[in-house]
Amino acid sequence: MTVLLSASGVVKRYGGITALHGVDFAVQAGQVHVLIGENGAGKSTLMKILAGIETPTEGSLAIDGALVQLNGVRDAAKRGIGMVHQELNLCPNLTVAENIFLLGSGSTLLDKDGERDAARGLLARLRQTIDPDRRVDTLSIGEQQIVEIAKALAEECRMLILDEPTSALSEAEVEVLFEVIGDLKRAGVGLVYISHRLEELLRVGDAITIMRDGRIVANRPAAQASVGWIIEQMLGENGKLQREGREPCAEGTPVLTLSGVSRGRDRGGAALEDVDLQARAGSILAIYGLLGSGRTEMLEVAFGARKAEQGTVTLCGQDITGLSIAQRVEKGLLFVSEDRKAQGLFPNLDVGRNMALSDLARFARAGVVQPEKEVSAIGQMIARLGVKAATPQVAITALSGGNQQKALIGRALMPGPAALLLDEPTRGVDVGARAEVFSRIRQLAQDGLAVVFTTSDVLEALAIADRIVVIAKGRITLDVAADQASEAMLIGAANAERAVAI
Repeated sequence: MTVLLSASGVVKRYGGITALHGVDFAVQAGQVHVLIGENGAGKSTLMKILAGIETPTEGSLAIDGALVQLNGVRDAAKRGIGMVHQELNLCPNLTVAENIFLLGSGSTLLDKDGERDAARGLLARLRQTIDPDRRVDTLSIGEQQIVEIAKALAEECRMLILDEPTSALSEAEVEVLFEVIGDLKRAGVGLVYISHRLEELLRVGDAITIMRDGRIVANRPAAQASVGWIIEQMLGENGKLQREGREPCAEGTPVLTLSGVSRGRDRGGAALEDVDLQARAGSILAIYGLLGSGRTEMLEVAFGARKAEQGTVTLCGQDITGLSIAQRVEKGLLFVSEDRKAQGLFPNLDVGRNMALSDLARFARAGVVQPEKEVSAIGQMIARLGVKAATPQVAITALSGGNQQKALIGRALMPGPAALLLDEPTRGVDVGARAEVFSRIRQLAQDGLAVVFTTSDVLEALAIADRIVVIAKGRITLDVAADQASEAMLIGAANAERAVAI
């Protein structure tokens, strides 16, 4: 087969940290090259270099055998390289056609009718009948995924990188995507496919490359690979994680319980099927699952941000299934979203006010906030969580990601909750700050709080949790004490169709 793009000896350093160590990688025409690795393995860094987003520190890239230097995303697109990111890059207030031709690919000579007709043709190529005049914010996640691919094809894409493309898709939408991938292969397009869903990779891939710690550790034709082999190569001989020699917290009484919780899939989230979950006082419960598994939806149902169609949610022995979010907060249930910027921070407020907002009533008299009470509580919380801010009056946007996260946890703790829900608490946080955030979470559990956090990082689940629940496609597939779990066990359960026997 024809090699479309190749990377040779690629090294990428960020300061003193080396993210890629001499990587060789090639994409062939008409082939799906699957790239696998745990979080931090180097997959995203390598793809950013291939897509022109990053520049290699050392090494070279070649297109059709000729050495090239990619000067940004537009340059890569002009050379036929497209990428559909895990977080879709569409403008929700624009139409489908406007999004497809947003980069100005060859469509600068087209009027609106011409763009509409061209968009309709691209969508037909992808077996879709989406109206080009529909606004993107009215589309399902699966339809938006198709629009992203059409956007890449509008650039006359010869190579397409798909990063976790099925994370938010229904099974029917996944089947459509796989049909589209088959069409692209037959048209000679080379594809790089990144996903944590191992069975899916074996089905769609032609070649498999596995990365670990910034290096390529294994290559194999997909027809010769198995799920067991993939997990073995991902983890390596030293894949077992030590739990820092700490004893698990002594579990107390049940605080938060989900019993038989089910909900259908909607445009903004995954389905849940007969979910049972229990968080106890003084312990840390990790919910481990891949993107789109339903892990976030489980927390949102518990908090009241999504409704359970069946089942009950109980807090401290009281049924709270029918209560509003505000009522659940009053009962002692608090939630910290994974998206700090969009759903957590108030960027125009300082650190102290960001932390105090959840409990203003406690600081008020006759409806007026008493500054001395507020300042004292903020100071105590900053000290308790080790928030590094010169003063509470510092802008929240001036803090590092880790300190912003601790400030948000502080806001959730202000009312004195019985249970704390944390959705991907280390998302966008560097390694040093991650350890600090987890140290604070561990202390909260030791103080008697029931802590539940979600993660897509198997090492995080093993390192911090006392108990781990694994969710896959909206179903609980494993519930195990952390000191009895292994990486292979958790990864296998995250790819399972039904409950796994321990």
